[in-house]
Amino acid sequence: MTMLKKEWTEKGFIDEPVIEGTDLKAEIRRMCKEKNAVIMAHYYCNGEIQDVADFIGDSLALARKAAETDADIIVMCGVHFMAETCKILSPEKLVLAPDLNAGCSLADSCKAEDLKKYKEEHPGYKVISYVNTTAAVKALTDAVVTSGNAKEIVDTFPKDEKIIFGPDYNLGSYINSITGREMLLWNGGCHVHERFSVAEILKLKEEHPAAKVLAHPECKSPVLAVADVVGSTAVLLKYAIENPTEEYIVATEAGILHEMQRKCKDTKFYPVPPEIIEGGRSCACNECDYMKMNTMLKLYNTLKYEWPSVDVDKEVAKEAVKSIERMLELS
Repeated sequence: MTMLKKEWTEKGFIDEPVIEGTDLKAEIRRMCKEKNAVIMAHYYCNGEIQDVADFIGDSLALARKAAETDADIIVMCGVHFMAETCKILSPEKLVLAPDLNAGCSLADSCKAEDLKKYKEEHPGYKVISYVNTTAAVKALTDAVVTSGNAKEIVDTFPKDEKIIFGPDYNLGSYINSITGREMLLWNGGCHVHERFSVAEILKLKEEHPAAKVLAHPECKSPVLAVADVVGSTAVLLKYAIENPTEEYIVATEAGILHEMQRKCKDTKFYPVPPEIIEGGRSCACNECDYMKMNTMLKLYNTLKYEWPSVDVDKEVAKEAVKSIERMLELS
């Protein structure tokens, strides 16, 4: 067992097979009941993961919801920083992640040591960080924001406040453009949202001229310029639900289409593919490989063995939670 556990640790997930014919969904729900566990799934996970989850949503909303439950175990089906946020807000609970290797290109673009050095080079600046960051970066942050409340939070700071905004350059640039600010922007980005292009959207518009374009603010500014609605995944979903008779071209990670289609059964949604590569389009949609590392088998084994767990250094968590609490105070 010791050698097997070592192998699991090195892999970052448990890949033990199950008996053929096992109803994974039924077994996962059974274990949730027995172990008093809740499953949180981000909108960008595979549809089958969303279907088995207790709650679906954006990262911070899921962490806050998990903290409100009386569950002993939280299983965060998303990426690593999301599990960290769950642990920060629920330090007494066991937080599990189906695959520790499920990282985030955006969070990885801003290392805590690099931000610390940048702060030292810019004394007198406040730091506003997107929630898509590690716990260590949150610990160096004055206020966290989401894509849904970033403008609202930034607007609470004096107009002449010196602000470093990170790590998403596109989101920061968008907030600068609609607030008139000149925040210093960290040069980070999401590998999914960076791949959307105006050319691909215009092709879809030719095919579906009546369709409205929904875009996430992590997209580049030319993409946002041709969008009819710009907002977080939750905002885009809400707009589609409230206007079900429309057709939509969706410029965000394609996993959101599962929930959009579930809530708007008769609405047509067209995912924007990534930029054209040699030989034509690479695929019909733009997906996050990290999010798709969450699978039903990994989720089953995670619940069964209650591993791998995610912990956050207590001192880091103590500082990181302040930036989240500050956001809640301001929003």
